[in-house]
Amino acid sequence: MTKLRSFRRHCLLPRTQLPASAESQKPRLKKAQEFPILEKQNWLIHLHYIRKDYEACKAVIKEQLQETQGLCEYAIYVQALIFRLEGNIQESLELFQTCAVLSPQCADNLKQVARSLFLLGKHKAAIEVYNEAAKLNQTDWEICHNLGVCYIYLKQFKKAQEQLHNALHLNRHDLTYIMLGKIHLLEGDLDKAIEIYKKAVEFSPENTELLTTLGLLYLQLGIYQKAFEHLGNALTYDPTNYKAILAAGSMMQTHGDFDVALTKYRVVACAVPESPPLWNNIGMCFFGKKKYVAAISCLKRANYLAPFDWKILYNLGLVHLTMQQYASAFHFLSAAINFQPKMGELYMLLAVALTNLEDPENAKRAYAEAVRLDKCNPLVNLNYAVLLYNQGEKQGALAQYQEMEKKVHLLQDSSSLEFDAEMVDMAQKLGAALQVGEALVWTKPVKDTKSKHRTTSTSKAASLQQPLGSNQALGQAMSSAAAYGKLPSGAGGTSHLTKPPSLPLEPQPTVEAHPNEASAQIREK
Repeated sequence: MTKLRSFRRHCLLPRTQLPASAESQKPRLKKAQEFPILEKQNWLIHLHYIRKDYEACKAVIKEQLQETQGLCEYAIYVQALIFRLEGNIQESLELFQTCAVLSPQCADNLKQVARSLFLLGKHKAAIEVYNEAAKLNQTDWEICHNLGVCYIYLKQFKKAQEQLHNALHLNRHDLTYIMLGKIHLLEGDLDKAIEIYKKAVEFSPENTELLTTLGLLYLQLGIYQKAFEHLGNALTYDPTNYKAILAAGSMMQTHGDFDVALTKYRVVACAVPESPPLWNNIGMCFFGKKKYVAAISCLKRANYLAPFDWKILYNLGLVHLTMQQYASAFHFLSAAINFQPKMGELYMLLAVALTNLEDPENAKRAYAEAVRLDKCNPLVNLNYAVLLYNQGEKQGALAQYQEMEKKVHLLQDSSSLEFDAEMVDMAQKLGAALQVGEALVWTKPVKDTKSKHRTTSTSKAASLQQPLGSNQALGQAMSSAAAYGKLPSGAGGTSHLTKPPSLPLEPQPTVEAHPNEASAQIREK
């Protein structure tokens, strides 16, 4: 037994004396403390954002901010973008300011702060922040562009033009051209606006908005060939462009092709059935076809959709005058004057309505205001002279008649304008009644031979100083108003009366990439 134990001891000896492994010889290291990775969820935040799954995106952002104790700049940035999309501009401003504090040398964060200030209407504060961003990045065209837009809202057009030209020098964009053209429209310089839009079309020949706007400007100047060319190009690239279709229909309506214009308007009605200019133009097409009830129905719908549009109120007053509904005409013309108090044509039509409502004193006041405001339309003086003659004030009628002759001379010298036959007829009768002779200033022959014979036959009756019928003056007033209404409009596409250009809209946001996340580009909508 003693030998057996000794043998076992010798056999177990090698096991207990085996050399230690290399792993057991190394000192055992402590596990490193795990620090939160600030950007580890950015890819998921970006994925939810571009899929417009904002609720899931906000949930991931909340989790990420809790893990990083509110230090994840990208999560805060996207949270601010979502707040802005939801209309919470003030909250988005505060978050973008937090991003600017976390990364003070990032120009993009300052741009977002300035944009939120712009959306809040704080244009001066936005300009200050944009200037700070420009110090960090002097080659960013978007900063110059947005500075120009802010100056437009402050009505500092010179500075706005300077900034927009700087933006074009850095990088040419369609939107910058559009805003620069709108500045010239606000200043009333159509020629410079056309030059800008022509350069824009050369740079971007397939931009339908630029082509349509340029066509409308040519339409407003009466250059119908170029207007039709650019509007046709716009419809070639986009056959469903309702603005171009509306403008083309307006041009056809101007030339009296009411049925063709109505066909065009049917196409537009499918795209924008609630468009006030559309129903205004449809109503005036029916007016041109002498379907007055249908015209009033369409104009009433346009007035319901745009109750503060003075052009629609003007046309409603015109149609009611035609139907001899003078009280309704007075109502709509008075409303139009409240919105457009500097237009002499409105006061003239109001005076016609007051004359037929047997209120000559107020009619005289309206005519006097019309004469003061309108320096080129001879019809104002003609109608005023007719009223004064019928009231027995021959000296005043003679003075207005002579003023009318001066305006006619100026119009004949500046353009080859053919006067309306009714207007010539009434002027000749009034001239005979005032004993100033029948050799009037109209040198253009009237195409309608019947009106010539009617003029010569009625001149004898007029020489007997019989009262001149106000209905004839009314008919001429409506004819002139309809002719004036055929002037093409601006960007709205309304064919009746020129529309002052509206303030430029907010520029569309551009593609932005957050500076700290090269792999996650955020497109702001």
